[in-house]
Amino acid sequence: MKKLLLILFLFPYIILAQDDLLGELESEVQEDNYVTATFKGLKIVNFESTKLVNKRNLFFVVAHRFGTVKNGIDDLFGLDQAVTQLKFIYGITDGLNVGIARSSFQKTYGAHVKYRVARQKRGGFPLTIVGYNLLTINTGLEKDQLPKLEFSNRLSYVSQVLIARKFGKKLSLELAPSFLHENYVRFDDQDNSQFILGMGGRYKLTKRFSLNLDYGVHLNKSDSSTFNHPLSIGFDIETGGHVFQIHFTNAQPMFENGFLGQTSGLWEDGDFFFGFNLSRVFDL
Repeated sequence: MKKLLLILFLFPYIILAQDDLLGELESEVQEDNYVTATFKGLKIVNFESTKLVNKRNLFFVVAHRFGTVKNGIDDLFGLDQAVTQLKFIYGITDGLNVGIARSSFQKTYGAHVKYRVARQKRGGFPLTIVGYNLLTINTGLEKDQLPKLEFSNRLSYVSQVLIARKFGKKLSLELAPSFLHENYVRFDDQDNSQFILGMGGRYKLTKRFSLNLDYGVHLNKSDSSTFNHPLSIGFDIETGGHVFQIHFTNAQPMFENGFLGQTSGLWEDGDFFFGFNLSRVFDL
């Protein structure tokens, strides 16, 4: 009940923060027989979706994730341990985006490029395929604790192929084969190069409400690793052109290198995190 009250308390704030999000998010108009609105958000929950920012649009995204709820009222179900990510994404073309971001988790900076390779078309190609590449810098690593630390140890790289299909008006599914390379790993038997198979989907429950789910299987996670596979559930809610996302996940970090390789929570222990994404778009 206390968890429900916390969500209800935050709900009005999330709605008010979305008032200026442009109506392009809700458009499902068919263009040249291409399938649109496979996903309404730029992310499913943690994993990137195949949606891109339109040409000459600038998105400002505030992603907020509280600490674990398992400690209960001691830290107000994670309120005292929250992390935030601020991100800017610009549409160079309708099929090419670039972005920069900063997260308070490990004081991480990131830059990414996202690009469309193919689009699902009615009576034509059956899939939408998008590429995503991310470079992150972990500035939270301390040289006092890691005397041999070099700048290169702070770098991580992620490459993903996002393969999605929309089935009718309600269901969209995605596969996200992912490659993660960390120059610094936390376990001696962990390979620097790691492979994760991501998967996710969106099911439209009503005209303005959808259920989202994504999951990642870390294929070569070390035997000594204390991290888990990321599993997340969330909701996209549209109100007159405004879309916001609320979610529950066992991964607190929001950068791909974080949730792909450093998911700390365990659902069965009640160790998961509540969060939400707020967006504002500017037409430049």
